[in-house]
Amino acid sequence: MKIGFIGLGIMGKPMALHLKSAGHEVCAPERASLTDELRGALTILPDAAAVARAAEVIILMVPDTPDVEAALFGAGGVAEGLAPGKLVIDMSSISPTATKAFAAKVAEKGCDYLDAPVSGGEVGAKNASLTIMVGGSDSAFQRAKPLFEAMGKNITLVGETGAGQTCKVANQIIVALTIEAVGEALVFASKAGADPAKVRQALMGGLATSRILELHGERMIKRTFAPGFRIELHQKDLNLALQAGKELGVALPNTASTAQLFAACAAMGGAADDHSGMVKALETLAAHKVAPDA
Repeated sequence: MKIGFIGLGIMGKPMALHLKSAGHEVCAPERASLTDELRGALTILPDAAAVARAAEVIILMVPDTPDVEAALFGAGGVAEGLAPGKLVIDMSSISPTATKAFAAKVAEKGCDYLDAPVSGGEVGAKNASLTIMVGGSDSAFQRAKPLFEAMGKNITLVGETGAGQTCKVANQIIVALTIEAVGEALVFASKAGADPAKVRQALMGGLATSRILELHGERMIKRTFAPGFRIELHQKDLNLALQAGKELGVALPNTASTAQLFAACAAMGGAADDHSGMVKALETLAAHKVAPDA
């Protein structure tokens, strides 16, 4: 297929390159930040409108709801280049409510729309092993499935438009609260005098095991907080959860407290740290670090 890809950041870059490796033609809008690797692999066009005119399927992978809106409907945006029969896939993590509004505007142009946020972080993007949660029609999903299979492994059509984003919000609640639990446990164990690395190793063999304990527990111990997924982005996702909870009348008490820990990290200058860096807020409260800084 002819694919347009907008948003070539930490996640988007490997995703677009996987599509290229799978045999698809991939184009992207001009950006000063584009690497030589991307310029060599992809067709670079002046703006998002030109990308939409050239492509059958347009994929977005940008940080937040306003970024999606600008990419779609701003000056030189995707909407200017749409023609009936094209497919827009938003793989960003944004508001489910806004998603429904964006999909309706795209449908007015005779085009299909899928919301397909992902989980798996930078590692999953690089390994083409992302979990992809999709909202939209079955016909659009079947059309997009070969593309999803080039980027991920666990691919699920969750429901109608917006269901993918709702599923991603639920995912981010679980991930954030589990990071908090792992951080709290390792701070406790370390301050009690136990070797946190050996505690983690022991816990990996029991009911407490998880990918968060495996990956982010190791980050906390080794003090490797270079971002796979930034705290400021997880803050955004928890704010989406809390806003949706308010709209639905659903109490999310632990989501709220975890959002405050992220806010504390951001206030200390850690907004661009990996989300495992939440442990730093817990360490401040305990006046004790899990392990010495590298």
